[in-house]
Amino acid sequence: MAAGSKGQTLDQVLSFLKTKNLDELNTRLSKLLSLMADGSSSGGPRLSFINGAWIDKTLSLKTSFKQILNNVYKATCKQVDFLNKAIEAVIEVNTWAEKQTTGLIKDILPAEAVTGVTRLILANAVYFKGTWKEKFDPSMTKDSDFHLIDGSKVKVPFMRSYEKQLVCEYDGFKVLGLPYSHGEDKRRFTMYMFLPNEKGSIPLLLEKIGSQSDFLERHLPREQVRVGRFMIPKFNISFGFEASDMLKELGVVLPFALEGITEMADESLGVSSIHHKAFLEVNEEGTEAAAATAMVFYFGITPGPVDFVADHPFLFVIREDVSGEVLFMGQVANPSVR
Repeated sequence: MAAGSKGQTLDQVLSFLKTKNLDELNTRLSKLLSLMADGSSSGGPRLSFINGAWIDKTLSLKTSFKQILNNVYKATCKQVDFLNKAIEAVIEVNTWAEKQTTGLIKDILPAEAVTGVTRLILANAVYFKGTWKEKFDPSMTKDSDFHLIDGSKVKVPFMRSYEKQLVCEYDGFKVLGLPYSHGEDKRRFTMYMFLPNEKGSIPLLLEKIGSQSDFLERHLPREQVRVGRFMIPKFNISFGFEASDMLKELGVVLPFALEGITEMADESLGVSSIHHKAFLEVNEEGTEAAAATAMVFYFGITPGPVDFVADHPFLFVIREDVSGEVLFMGQVANPSVR
């Protein structure tokens, strides 16, 4: 595809998000926002999904785009002065993200991300805290070896259980499902762990997940089975990165040229940077996770006992099973690193 074609760039973005057009994307997100209501009062996970928009005071947005921000994305919108108060804008966005993630995500935007040519910042933050339906007994947690990609190993605490588990074996990998307690909440949240048989085959598994839209749905365990050796490492992940280069590798051309959101006929906005941070902790009680993303625009998302020993790199997914929506996805390469 030609990098200079704005229409093709939009098609790439929609394809990446598995939607046909912008209306379908907005409808999907609107449903996602209604799904993300806090369920802690009814015994389910504590959950929030918040959007925010910071608009330069010189930028006049079209009424239709304002309605999308307010009605579809439920975004908190605020006008700011990027030209004269860029640092103040960075502080405000960072404070917002930290508050919405209960202090887990700090400094989502670096100071240099916002300049005098910045015209718009779109950000979202998600927070999740759930307890396992069947908690692990802390007295059974013991240190054991976790084997790294380079052949070395580290000692980390592994949670253990002798109870039946949601486990299924597939060609080259196993999948474990750990449901969260839901009480009277009608939603059903589960963490799925994809454990390849071979220690170095994570890239192949990632390729399958990325290239087959129904891969997750077709490879979820449906029944509890007896387990033999069952070991899950405790882990705590905290990371951040600038996502522009990654999206380019996935075939999404940047900067995006966005038209039709301002009142000026000859004005378009391009993405100068996309900043993402995430935190996730898994222990005997359950999971606490948070993530935030800020996009800066300049001017111009079996029978018999089965062993499941996650003692080498694996993938994890936190998913709401009724809707099929994925909240978090990541890879554990070394549980000892925070």
